[in-house]
Amino acid sequence: MLRLKRLAVLSLFAFCAITACAFWLLGATSAGVPGAGMRAAQPAPPQAAGKFVPLAGGSAHAVNITRTVDLGWLARTAAQTGIPARALRAYVAAAGMANIAAPACRIGWNTVAAVGFVESAHGALGGGRLTASGEVSGPIVGPGLNGNGFAAIADTDGGALDGDPLWDRAVGPMQFIPSTWKLAGQDANGDGVADPHNIDDAALSAAGYLCAGGRDLTTAQGWSDAIWSYNQSEAYLGQVGGKAVEYAEQAGPIE
Repeated sequence: MLRLKRLAVLSLFAFCAITACAFWLLGATSAGVPGAGMRAAQPAPPQAAGKFVPLAGGSAHAVNITRTVDLGWLARTAAQTGIPARALRAYVAAAGMANIAAPACRIGWNTVAAVGFVESAHGALGGGRLTASGEVSGPIVGPGLNGNGFAAIADTDGGALDGDPLWDRAVGPMQFIPSTWKLAGQDANGDGVADPHNIDDAALSAAGYLCAGGRDLTTAQGWSDAIWSYNQSEAYLGQVGGKAVEYAEQAGPIE
């Protein structure tokens, strides 16, 4: 009987030791690696370029300070991809301006467009549309971030952008939360206001946000880190990546 008790104690000790070792190894492999255990770098989709024409000097529109989108290319590509021309113009201009600000980023308009599609169907979420000036026809406001199925983010803007004085909500065609907009929001159309409900402002802000930290979006790690920073979800990575590849293939080479 004593021998059996000793064997049981030794077996229990061995089990605990092996279990503890397994947890230590798991912790060691994850230590210091952002997102480790949650995601692996996804291959970067092709980064599509747009076709631009030089602008005459003195343009008043910030998004078009140095160049503008070629209208013939815009019409063809909108038809080929199904992206509304008004949204596509914003995405292409945003990628161009972001790459001027951060040449190492090399973000493609198709990545910005893929984010816009997943976030709001290019401003059409809820049956809306983009106006000629780039505004959404009706506010696009996400659910309150009250911790019930979402992160808990208490109000940071007094409800100025999202209409909610208790909790932050993602807003606009690129779905920025107010606290992030304070840091990343840019005025792209030169009207003096950074407005997350305007597709020009929102697209340029999204492109700049994705390029932050010296990322190179032509690399698997750089692209994955960029999209993960926007929404920490494996499913989101797959959705945006798949749509970005689709848009690049549909658009084809620049003629």
